[in-house]
Amino acid sequence: MKGVFQYWPNRITASRFVGALVLFTLLALIEAEALAQSRALIQGAFWLFVILAATDALDGYLARRDKHVTAFGRIADPFTDKVLIVGTMIFLTTMDPFAAWLPPWIVVLVLAREFLVTGLRGYVESVGGEFPADTFGKIKMIIQCIAVGGILFMEAFPWPATWYGFWDPVVHLL
Repeated sequence: MKGVFQYWPNRITASRFVGALVLFTLLALIEAEALAQSRALIQGAFWLFVILAATDALDGYLARRDKHVTAFGRIADPFTDKVLIVGTMIFLTTMDPFAAWLPPWIVVLVLAREFLVTGLRGYVESVGGEFPADTFGKIKMIIQCIAVGGILFMEAFPWPATWYGFWDPVVHLL
């Protein structure tokens, strides 16, 4: 197979994008259901989100290990990350009971930061430079994945009050 998808990291990135669309479909179904009736859907959304977040680390690792870093991957991977994280955040801000975890101003702040970094990346690469993800960007992505995953996690399972009481402030902090 030749072209953009000849390397596994690019295939994984494209699959993650399709997976994000499936996740959004699950979230839309959850929005249409009552919480008690949709707990299985929330659990499915949680596990799908975990898989999609994990594949972000996998495709980057494979691309670096096998020296398959491509222009497509440099553009598609952060784009897919933004679609997954910001898209999920937008869905969660509009849905009870998730909205209590994620006020809209946080999504606006995250989106503004993403626009800024994307603009800077585009400028730097247009003048011949490279703007790869750095350690802070990777830490930001990990924290966002834990925060969004944590929101889904808290609502996906019926937790004892002590467990919920411990994780509630942690998830809010993230």
